Amino acid sequence: GDSMRPAYRDGDIILVSPGATIRKGDRVVVKTRDGEVMAKELRRRTAKTIELRSLNPAHPDRTLAVADVEWIARIVWASQ
Repeated sequence: GDSMRPAYRDGDIILVSPGATIRKGDRVVVKTRDGEVMAKELRRRTAKTIELRSLNPAHPDRTLAVADVEWIARIVWASQ
């Protein structure tokens, strides 16, 4: 999709590192327990929630309960 435009476009290939430390401002891929996969920017992470920001203002920011997240990984490379 286009939620990460202009940084990433539909069809770009990205590599993630599940073992990499994730900090505020990192671009990440998140998979929810419901099977939804999204690329966003980490805004804030607490013991109970993960707040994500879309780079494209046409898409809403998201706040997820940690219990609803299957995995989160930092984006380390993208083909463009």
